Amino acid sequence: MSQFEAKYTSTKSIPVIDMTPLRDGSDSTGVARALHAASKDLGFIYVKGHGIPEEVIAAARRSAFKFFRYPDAVKKSVAVSFKHRGWVGPGGAMMDEGCEADLKESFIWGAQDASGSTPDDHALRGPNQWPDFNPDLERHAVQYFRYAHEVAQHLMRGFALGLNLDEKFFLRTADRPLSRASYVYYPSQSAEPSAGNFGARPHTDFGVLTVLNQDLVGGLQVQNLKGEWIQAPPISGTLIINVADLLSRWTDGIYRSTPHRVVNTSGRDRLSLVLAYDPNPETMIDAREIFGDGYTPKDKPVSCGDYLIERFERAFPYRREDGVHGR
Repeated sequence: MSQFEAKYTSTKSIPVIDMTPLRDGSDSTGVARALHAASKDLGFIYVKGHGIPEEVIAAARRSAFKFFRYPDAVKKSVAVSFKHRGWVGPGGAMMDEGCEADLKESFIWGAQDASGSTPDDHALRGPNQWPDFNPDLERHAVQYFRYAHEVAQHLMRGFALGLNLDEKFFLRTADRPLSRASYVYYPSQSAEPSAGNFGARPHTDFGVLTVLNQDLVGGLQVQNLKGEWIQAPPISGTLIINVADLLSRWTDGIYRSTPHRVVNTSGRDRLSLVLAYDPNPETMIDAREIFGDGYTPKDKPVSCGDYLIERFERAFPYRREDGVHGR
């Protein structure tokens, strides 16, 4: 097996959880138990019953594909800002220092109100950049963000209940969350990729929780507890949820942030809709809040905002181009 191949897997490896009873309150505890068990194991979960209408997903995909098919010279009009909003071109992301850049490109935005206003009070959020050449993108992206963010908030309630905490524990400081969304486009790679040639190199996600809507092309691979790469194939009607680094840190490693990667040798373009959920920047990630003041966690407390700035500055070369950090 080459370094790019992964074993076929079944839902016995990556469970499928129906989150309908969590959303409607009919059995929040049952869903919470299932989320808790899955997060202690692989940290990757398929969820169905998520409540995002199919037409919302389809409209988002159409407008995103239209955007990425414009020439790079056109997309540069909304090149990523120092507030991490806009287009990141091919080679614009490396998941850690010293790694080769990913083949993917992405378009990133954050929450905005009905007037189009956005918070501009942190190094990682500010005005969204919407392309004049694709006027439908804003409407569909904002609508998708709203639905996907609601999914994340329901799940955070479930994780809290699974840890025997008040269901609002992880949402106590979430009125101005640092959450962001992105459309991530993966070109098809050659059937025999060269060494280091990944759509997205092996990595863990930076923040608290990732909500992923992948298409039917496939290519997502997850590293299991044995260190083996396994496929996370598309399942119609589901989202993939994965624990990210800050939630693992918050739970002192009880919930696992699992390495994953993308290898797209399908011969087709691949598009993912991604929601990265994070609370307010001042939120302290401190395992003692969960386990008690006398508990000694592996990692010292850190604010969500400070942690994300540090990780973003390592991962995105554009933040270092003029020597200005955290602007």
